[in-house]
Amino acid sequence: MNRLKTLALLSMLTALLLWVGQSLAGQGGLLVALVIAVAMNFGAYWFSDRFVLRMHRARELGAGDATELFSVVQGLANSAGLPRPKLYLIPDDSPNAFATGRNPRHAAVAVTEGLVRLLNRQEIAAVVAHELGHIKNRDTLIMTAAATIAGALSMLGNMVLWSTMLGGGASAEDDAERSHPLAGLLGVLLAPIAASLIQLAISRSREFLADEAGARITGNPLALASALRKIEILSQRVPMVSGSPATAHLCIVNPFSGGGLVRLFSTHPPTAARVERLEAMAVRGYPVAV
Repeated sequence: MNRLKTLALLSMLTALLLWVGQSLAGQGGLLVALVIAVAMNFGAYWFSDRFVLRMHRARELGAGDATELFSVVQGLANSAGLPRPKLYLIPDDSPNAFATGRNPRHAAVAVTEGLVRLLNRQEIAAVVAHELGHIKNRDTLIMTAAATIAGALSMLGNMVLWSTMLGGGASAEDDAERSHPLAGLLGVLLAPIAASLIQLAISRSREFLADEAGARITGNPLALASALRKIEILSQRVPMVSGSPATAHLCIVNPFSGGGLVRLFSTHPPTAARVERLEAMAVRGYPVAV
């Protein structure tokens, strides 16, 4: 199912790129857009994880950089039956974390400096276990590809806007070949909406499933519930400065969430609902896995 969703998302990007190319430069633009689409589809599969990590200015950690954190990740990976993912540190005071990579053998977990500083050991382990849950459930490819595509859509919107503003010198022949100027303005309006819809294509149920998987790995649902509460409160006090809304759905808690109608387009289920499920799991009793 993840492969089908990934294919659908990449197909959507291809169609949008071709449409924008046609709108901007007629048949010539269509050919250029086709080349770009092929390159981006290839890149989204093989290199989107690196792109996202660079967006967050994440630095890879070695075993000597964070011995305790490395020990936590190694122990949890063993319990989950996964290869140990690469570990990255994001220079951001807002507590958060995400996982990326096209498969469990090429996976990475990134945590912010704020997460390591503000959460206790059990809560950090619970957050890492949640991210390992995404890796185990093979969510990371589609989630990272969606981040790449959402970023591309925002870039396209800006490209169309500037082309529309500066394209007054086109010849009559070029104008006949291009789409109506309103198509460019429509692209500016639709690109952010399309980016949001792509993020919403990543089902909110994935967060519930990753929460459950994380609780199974640690055997401590309450630690994850406590971590989620802290992250939501602290991230509102200390906003995230790395990354962008295009990568919000990767994070364990949306660092750019708002209230009112914005919640309708939230990439995550309400934290209160996630905490309630985790507390119910603790009441039922859960086998300790580590």
